[in-house]
Amino acid sequence: MVSMDNADRELLARRFRVLGRHSPLFYEEPLHLVRGEGVWVWDADGRRYLDVYNNVPHVGHCHPRVVEAIARQAATLNTHTRYLHDNVVNYAERLTAKFDPSLSMAMFACTGSEANEVALRMARHHTGGQGIIVTDFAYHGNTEAVSELGTGFMPEAKTTHRVRSFPVPDSYNGLPGVAPAELADAYANAVKSAIDAFEADGIGFAGLLICPAFTNEGLVNVPDGFFARALAHVRAAGGLYIADEVQGGFGRTGRHWWSHQWHTEVPDIVTLGKPMGNGHPISAVVARADLVDEFGEWGMYFNTFGGNPVSCAAALAVLDVLEEERLPENAVSTGAYVAERLRQLQGKHSLIGEVRDRGLFFAVELVRDRASKTPATAEAARLVNDMRGQGVLISRIGRHDNVLKMRPPMPFNRENADQLLATLGDCLDRL
Repeated sequence: MVSMDNADRELLARRFRVLGRHSPLFYEEPLHLVRGEGVWVWDADGRRYLDVYNNVPHVGHCHPRVVEAIARQAATLNTHTRYLHDNVVNYAERLTAKFDPSLSMAMFACTGSEANEVALRMARHHTGGQGIIVTDFAYHGNTEAVSELGTGFMPEAKTTHRVRSFPVPDSYNGLPGVAPAELADAYANAVKSAIDAFEADGIGFAGLLICPAFTNEGLVNVPDGFFARALAHVRAAGGLYIADEVQGGFGRTGRHWWSHQWHTEVPDIVTLGKPMGNGHPISAVVARADLVDEFGEWGMYFNTFGGNPVSCAAALAVLDVLEEERLPENAVSTGAYVAERLRQLQGKHSLIGEVRDRGLFFAVELVRDRASKTPATAEAARLVNDMRGQGVLISRIGRHDNVLKMRPPMPFNRENADQLLATLGDCLDRL
């Protein structure tokens, strides 16, 4: 257990007084960070930690290319998008070029929550329906409208009539009484049942909104065939497919720029956020041109800070670094190296039920018994805190908080991976 010093205890007490006791903090003993660089962060005592969790500093904490771009543009001009500016148009062109040609227009906001709100408004206006389908352990933001979608965390999701859920399409945990070969159909049929329920209630169906990598749900491995079958039901009912790429985008999941590209089905709308500006607030909706034009004609969208020249300068620099430093390629090679070593640890430790990986995103589901798959929640909590004590930062997710979550900044390399894996192995040995 790491002990806080008196200065940090006083800072924590001050935080409680002004932010309240329900403002979340990581770790049993909160960490007081003061500096970051690349894949490293430092605490107030000068101790260095390997960051294997934070995906917001996508190209590394305080990347000098991004810092310089922000400072240069902030010293020149910052205003909203009702004036012409090269940064805004240049970024929209470069961003949309990373997508299927059908996804050719962008709208900017500041957060993933805002982007998902715009997507909801767009889908509901286009279809005339109100009903949105999500998984039964979803999170897509924290405004009032998107809180209705937060079946995993948000109380609003328990009372809304505009949102229905289907079980997380998880090939590892499956569904009671359903054979593995039948899972894809069972999960897809659950989507169809939600569509039918909206129609029966007179609410109408607007669309399916999911993170294609199912990151908040535990980065689950989806049964083969699920996407095609579920989206066939969505299309047949006139609904739209909205892909939330806030966590899975910008090369994070390896091989592709976007996690939805692991499947053949192309979304109608994509939402982006978090890593887009490497910590500078910027988010986006990328969609079909007809949807953007139709929505804009109906309800003009304007966001004072969304897509401003400074934000776009940061986002342009992120694209530059990703391309020039070949970070998506690093996600493939380093990701494969980490995944292989995690599976070696799985062979030594029965606590590890399944290792799941997509590029530089890893989920390790801990179970007390591999046959029953009883969640090892307490053990996961202890591991996360023990690793923090050993100078490596990870977190945990999942319905039972028993899935270790690792998604380091994209420059994470094999040397960093060796430190992560050695520390995880040592902590597992001590459990």
